Amino acid sequence: MTLNDALSRPTLSVPDAGAVFYGLGRNGSYEAAKRGDIPTIRIGRKIVVPVAPIANKLGLRLTLTAVV
Repeated sequence: MTLNDALSRPTLSVPDAGAVFYGLGRNGSYEAAKRGDIPTIRIGRKIVVPVAPIANKLGLRLTLTAVV
């Protein structure tokens, strides 16, 4: 996944967010999420990462487009 792909989505998986935004591997991404370094949202058993807070923190622009 590229940075532009990530910025066009509202949420990412924990491993994808860690890899794209911070260069982390799978385990490092989950550890960062557990510490709160990567913001997460839990939906049942699924954990996703909202892209907007990370993009804002890193000074990146979102490219979200609404699907109607």
